Amino acid sequence: MAAFITQRAILSRAIARYSFFPAARQLSSSTPQKNGMCFELTSEQQEFADLARKFAREEVMPVAAELDRTGEYPWDLVRKAHSLGLMNLHIPEEYGGAGLHALEGCVITEEIAFACSGVQTAMEANSLAEMPVILAGNDEQKKKYLGRMTEEPLVAGFFDTKHIMRHSFLLGLILALQSYGVTEPIAGSDVAGIKTIATKRGSDYVLNGQKMWITNAGHANWFFVLAKTDPEAPAGRAFTGFIVDGDSPGLTRGRKELNMGQRCSDTRGITFEDLVVPAENVLGKEGDGFKIAMGAFDRTRPPVAAGAVGLAQRALYEASAYSQDRKAFGRPIGQHQAVAFMLADMAIGVETARLITRRAAWEVDQGRRNTYYASIAKAYAADVANKCATDAVQVFGGNGFNSEYPVEKLYRDCKIYQIYEGTAQIQRVIISRELSARMS
Repeated sequence: MAAFITQRAILSRAIARYSFFPAARQLSSSTPQKNGMCFELTSEQQEFADLARKFAREEVMPVAAELDRTGEYPWDLVRKAHSLGLMNLHIPEEYGGAGLHALEGCVITEEIAFACSGVQTAMEANSLAEMPVILAGNDEQKKKYLGRMTEEPLVAGFFDTKHIMRHSFLLGLILALQSYGVTEPIAGSDVAGIKTIATKRGSDYVLNGQKMWITNAGHANWFFVLAKTDPEAPAGRAFTGFIVDGDSPGLTRGRKELNMGQRCSDTRGITFEDLVVPAENVLGKEGDGFKIAMGAFDRTRPPVAAGAVGLAQRALYEASAYSQDRKAFGRPIGQHQAVAFMLADMAIGVETARLITRRAAWEVDQGRRNTYYASIAKAYAADVANKCATDAVQVFGGNGFNSEYPVEKLYRDCKIYQIYEGTAQIQRVIISRELSARMS
């Protein structure tokens, strides 16, 4: 990659070109604390947020409704985001990425989701797909598969856990987009039920099986796939991670699924039929797949929670604005206690969900295992997004049930946050186990 420009450099140039929302989020005049708690963004983090906000408000919001109507993949927005350095945020700088911390990524993700969570999912799938390679890939794998993501506007998807592996154990990565594959047609949260197998043949492996509900699968350039290599071993040692090129013989992409919400993100099934994976595309060692997948989810659940916070913030914004314009009984409906208290509850949810999401991301940035906080953030932010979207529709009344108003889309888009990357129920299983371990 001679003379390549890193995504970090592109991001810095984009920030330098513009003065974004100078009064949007004024920083406190006080000096940030170097030790202890501080709820303030640094000046650099604020610049990232302002850049993402400008992109979201000026580029994403104007086309979000049309993308939802047509289900068209948002390639133009992906290319624009890449040109601004808003893609591949967590790829290390030595491989051409921005090398941002988890907290900075969450700040950016929240802004994109405010405009359209479908676009946010399409963009964020890159990080989910890339994370196993960032964590466990060797230098050659990182140069080949992460490097190409930064050189041109490619995207990543993930073999999601919507139906088959709700607990996220199978990953699929695709590079023109990437895909992360966990879910299968008959396996949801039950990792032991995964049927995709990898059989060793000489030094190579042969993949056979199916993945379902894979984000960005129709456009992916390569996949990270978790497959069973030892059917007799417990889950912790039964799976191996593989990088699979999207043009590999034996890989078949299914039709685009017509989902209830986040319609511009691409979701499909994938079939592997006698697909040969060379030995150099094994990620880590044989049997490491489950550990790699779980480590990836600890780092990618906070951004998913941040997307839910962005959607919840949008619901609060739309409901608050509407409550000031719509009048009933001689005054704006926001002045009636019934509506005012709904808005207050929405604000409580948004602010607290943002705090726990950023705590989960901050734990990653401190180099600590964040499983407990990541699951709390993902479960809570998803529930808040669903409640805020529901209440926003209620504030809009009959108009909220009509597709001409933005809260109808928010209502459809929010549900998936309680499903993908580990269902709300699976998060509670994880939290309860972590809590039990802390008490013992």
